[in-house]
Amino acid sequence: MTYAIRMVIALLSLALTLSPPAARAAEPVDLLLVLAADVSRSVTEAKFKFQREGAAAAISDPEVVKAITSGPNRRIAVCFVEWATVGMHNVVVDWTLIGDGQSARSFGDRLVEVPRSFAGSTSISSAIDFSVDQLERAPFQSNRRVIDISGDGNNNSGRPVTDARDEAIGKGITINGLVILTPLAESFRPEHTHPPGGLEKYFQDNVIGGFGAFTVVAEGHHSFGRSLTKKLIAEIAGLPPHQLAAAH
Repeated sequence: MTYAIRMVIALLSLALTLSPPAARAAEPVDLLLVLAADVSRSVTEAKFKFQREGAAAAISDPEVVKAITSGPNRRIAVCFVEWATVGMHNVVVDWTLIGDGQSARSFGDRLVEVPRSFAGSTSISSAIDFSVDQLERAPFQSNRRVIDISGDGNNNSGRPVTDARDEAIGKGITINGLVILTPLAESFRPEHTHPPGGLEKYFQDNVIGGFGAFTVVAEGHHSFGRSLTKKLIAEIAGLPPHQLAAAH
């Protein structure tokens, strides 16, 4: 073997030694789910508490855990964000693997410990855009990617919500809606919380979209937890909308 050949071999060996290891494949899960909660000004502190505690209780509900562990991978990944006006979004609990009751309860415990992010106007479009960003940086992999938008009013800041919705759908993402109704007597901006045709119709026409998209209505913030529990079971199990009533 000539000196030149030995040098080439030595350099190749050195290059292989110094090369970074191959990127680890993302861990597979049955669902990537962003829970995006409205904390705009119309969400009072009492409503905020219902929303946070309701989400913590819902994710650890035995029926939700049963749905999580019934999939092929027996686990999902969840990220909880809060949003208000344009530029006001915060990751409250980052991507977390949930595959049993203990991990679900741990997620809920972390959720209720974090203070409220902020208050502001309502930009559902910005919330969708931010949630898409979280899905695209997720350290897990799934063919099912869902954004769960909860809110008590229509989009009143930022770009048109239908533009954000359509871009997300174009990436294969499903957007579902948890519509929180506010009694008319308690609303300080009825045009926001009670748009023409009702808030659920607004969400159906402008916010939700993608494969099997649906809305669930919470008759006020006090029923947020029950409604989210029912919704999570349907989302995790991949139930079509017409089977939602039978899910819980």
